[in-house]
Amino acid sequence: MDMLHELVALALHASLLLLALSIGLDIARGDGLYVLRRPRLLARALLAVVVVVPLVAALLVALLPLKESVEIAIVLMAVSPLPPLALPREIRSGGRKPYAYGLLVAVGVLSIVTVPAAVAILAWLFDAHAVVDPLAVAQLVFVSLFVPLGLGLGLRALAPGPAAHAAPVVGNVAVGFLALACLPVLVSAAPELARLVGDGTVLVILAVVLAGLVAGHLLGGPEPHDRVALALSSATRHPGIAMLVASANSLGDEVRATVLLFVIVGLLAAIPYQLWLRRHTLVPQ
Repeated sequence: MDMLHELVALALHASLLLLALSIGLDIARGDGLYVLRRPRLLARALLAVVVVVPLVAALLVALLPLKESVEIAIVLMAVSPLPPLALPREIRSGGRKPYAYGLLVAVGVLSIVTVPAAVAILAWLFDAHAVVDPLAVAQLVFVSLFVPLGLGLGLRALAPGPAAHAAPVVGNVAVGFLALACLPVLVSAAPELARLVGDGTVLVILAVVLAGLVAGHLLGGPEPHDRVALALSSATRHPGIAMLVASANSLGDEVRATVLLFVIVGLLAAIPYQLWLRRHTLVPQ
């Protein structure tokens, strides 16, 4: 079982690395700083991603009779900002690349501060002991996002044409690794996942995801395509950061199963939103 967990973790990390690499191969000069250079866009994004979603999650777990491990997992995912896997959906759904890529970089940089701060605040509110090392978060973000992103940028600068053609291929390989990471966990955690589906946990997770979609759509500003990107980014959380906090605080397998369920619900819940966008001609048919 330990070997399986290691292989799953390896596949998940490979997926995130390759997704970030594919973004670096596709990103244009200046896109990474697009949001950081625009304080209003940055403030709206942070409000949706790091305030509204964690607040909704905290209120739900405080008001509803959930199992403690489930509460912990939901809160952990709520305070873990977007991973690179959100980006392909944002672009396909009409999000502008400068805003979508700039949002990823901005939230990634600020997560070094926002994740430990959010964990500390929620631990204080719930009178619980939970800590996360900002340096550990920084290392995870640096290794899983900025190193492959920088490598992709370097390759794009050296060979723009081949890099542009390679970007979608690398992205597809990354999705394959993501599937490899999820399938074994789905099989091994099937009984626990079935119990979570039956006890209302899915509905709570769905409420948190929908809160992210609504908050991002409303706070995305006047540009419709920016609302698309922020909505999907707010609804998508980073399982790697959640697992990091879980490991640092010696949390059990049930927490990991709930984190996986959160990822699955988040991916599925975004589909109706994307279909709605297509009906309203925000994205090409």
